[in-house]
Amino acid sequence: MTSAPPLRASGQDPELLRRLLRAKDRMDAASHEEWPVARLAQVSCVSEAHFARSFKEAFGLPPHRYLLTRRIERASALLRDTDLPIIDIAFQTGWKSLGTFGRTFRDVTGESPGELRARVQAEPQQRERVPGCFLSAAERPDLTIAVSEKRRQEAAAIKGASE
Repeated sequence: MTSAPPLRASGQDPELLRRLLRAKDRMDAASHEEWPVARLAQVSCVSEAHFARSFKEAFGLPPHRYLLTRRIERASALLRDTDLPIIDIAFQTGWKSLGTFGRTFRDVTGESPGELRARVQAEPQQRERVPGCFLSAAERPDLTIAVSEKRRQEAAAIKGASE
């Protein structure tokens, strides 16, 4: 089981935090489903704008980025722990196409799904000695910036290096 990001909103209303946690729990339980802000706001019984703003304040990530993190975590676990084909993992974790899954997975983790699977299978099997909570925290994707912004930064770095 993965640990959730810490609550950051010390000044938020406890009832609002419970509602936000309800929406986050729904995303955790069914990360393969579509979770537009409108649906999450409905679960939380608040407006869409208020939900999006409050969720980011409480958890440090916008709802979409939080969901993306969960999908990448789940896909990484399936790649590591099963022999399922990568396309099946992509569809099971909520992606609509293998290409989008592969590109986003590489953008977030720095390696393709196939590369991650090959690397993990080549590593000595000493993971059993490490508590699961530490593994989850170490393997959590770092999505402090949007994937599109990360791509722009990498493109600018490549362009700057070639000039």
